[in-house]
Amino acid sequence: MSEIRIRRGTHADLATIVRHRLGMFREMKIGDPSQFDAYASEFRPFVLQAMDSGMYQSWLAETPAGEIVAGGAVYLVPWPATPAERKQQRAFLLNVFTEPAFRQQGIARALVRTLLDWCREQGFHSVRLKASEFGRPLYQSLGFQPTAEMRIEL
Repeated sequence: MSEIRIRRGTHADLATIVRHRLGMFREMKIGDPSQFDAYASEFRPFVLQAMDSGMYQSWLAETPAGEIVAGGAVYLVPWPATPAERKQQRAFLLNVFTEPAFRQQGIARALVRTLLDWCREQGFHSVRLKASEFGRPLYQSLGFQPTAEMRIEL
C-alpha cells in the first residue's frame, strides 16, 4: 500500500472510470451485462459533464508503474438544507472499486478516507453511499451506519 499513490481523476481517466463502474455493477449483479456497452455510451458524456460542473469529484489509486488499481468518486447533488445540515447539497460516494488482485491491501480504505477528507473540507456533515455486500464491512469500520431510508421499485 505504501507505494500506491492516490490522485485526482481527470477526463483522461474516463475509460478507467467507466470500467470500474461496470465492474462494480457486474459484481453487485446490477443490470443485464449484455446492456453494459449501451449503458457505458450513456455514462461517458454524463460523467464528463458532471466532472466539468464539479458535481463529480474523482480519485484514483495508482501504482508506481502508472497502473490504476482502484477508484472512487464523490457525487454532489443539489438538496434542500435541513436545520441539522445547512449545506444545499448532499454528498454520495460512487464507483468505489478495487481491482480484484489489489483487494485486502488497505487501498480501498485509503481511497475512501481521501474521499471523506475532501467531503469534510467542503463542509459536509454526512456522506451517503450504497454498499455492496463485499464493501459493507469496510464502510462500517469507517463509521458508516445504516439509515432509515426506504425505496420502492416502480
